[in-house]
Amino acid sequence: MTALLATRPTPSILGGVMIIGGTIIGAGMFSLPVVMSGAWFFWSLAALVFTWFCMLHSGLMILEANLNYAPGASFDTITRDLLGKRWNVINGLSIAFVLYILTYAYISASGSIIHHTLGEMSIGFSPRLAGFLFALVVAFIVWLRSKAVSRRTAIVLGAKVITFFLTFGSLLGHVEPATLMNIAEQSPSYAPYLLMTLPFCLASFGYHGNVPSLMKYYGREPKIIIRCLVWGTLIALGLYVIWLLGTMGNIPRQDFIAISEKGGNIDVLVQALSGVLKSPSLNLLLVIFSNFAVASSFLGVTLGLFDYLADLFGFDDSPLGRLKTALITFLPPMVGGLIWPNGFLYAIGYAGLAATIWAAIVPALLARASRQRFGSPRYRVWGGKGMIVLILLFGVGNALVHVLSSFDLLPVYK
Repeated sequence: MTALLATRPTPSILGGVMIIGGTIIGAGMFSLPVVMSGAWFFWSLAALVFTWFCMLHSGLMILEANLNYAPGASFDTITRDLLGKRWNVINGLSIAFVLYILTYAYISASGSIIHHTLGEMSIGFSPRLAGFLFALVVAFIVWLRSKAVSRRTAIVLGAKVITFFLTFGSLLGHVEPATLMNIAEQSPSYAPYLLMTLPFCLASFGYHGNVPSLMKYYGREPKIIIRCLVWGTLIALGLYVIWLLGTMGNIPRQDFIAISEKGGNIDVLVQALSGVLKSPSLNLLLVIFSNFAVASSFLGVTLGLFDYLADLFGFDDSPLGRLKTALITFLPPMVGGLIWPNGFLYAIGYAGLAATIWAAIVPALLARASRQRFGSPRYRVWGGKGMIVLILLFGVGNALVHVLSSFDLLPVYK
């Protein structure tokens, strides 16, 4: 048996890359052009690259700590053992908050994009009701079994990938260099709006809960897992850059002010792109892609929240137990969607605030504690104490930016 295990082929790196890339890329990308319109393309590009660098290394720090435990040890287990119960509770609460706020964000987004889609067919439908009904459908699918979610997610993800390349291939073909370079504005100011983008960039690179899953998938193979993290995050970064090119190269900077004033939801952005491009086929592709992007993100996030709450409250896997879990999972964000239907941008921002804990601060503390206890014999993230300090400052800085923004202490592009 030992010999058979030793000769078992290592799974393909492609699977791990797709897990990371697929986890990162979702409907949250629709928030980026709106919140980055103040900083515009080149400053936003710098913020994305910096965030990618920090989020990649914070993920590598989780891997460094994880390698000292048996494959299958969860993020929760590692945090509790290395940092204690208090940090584990803080980390768990931040994860739950992020999943809840993203569920609300995708209810808001689904309502807006369904409203826009039906509007294209001259069918009037309330965004509140559309989001509520869509959430009910997803809740039913999640209640059925996780296999039902995985099958439907695979279908939706495949369709999203196909429409993504079709849509963005067309968008790039319409890019106007004068619009991208913002030639129309005289002496524009960009740098003051840079800080505002950071929490949204952070929320757009969340994959850290998947690192223990990769170690369970590949075993203690740091070189392979590192390649999965590097390539998966690079793919996401590349697609975000293409998305910014496609939007900022087609929509003039000043037009984003009106988009933001209307709540910055997906339907408003899609409508603005459609108005600029005046291409019925591209408009159809944008609408289809938007629907698939929201659906895949919604399914993935709610399944993660569903499993987390089932484990937290000890609900069993019976139909009644799953119904209890579904009610706790979907009822609060559905009520929020009915009361505040246009909170997509705000929700993504708050997700970035909470994600600073488990995607930046906790990974840095895990790496430090792991080195103190184990010495990190299998793998150590380069940069020594300086890298740990950088990731800590990155996390704390993101939280500070969001707090300052909440009190209107940072400039807003308007």
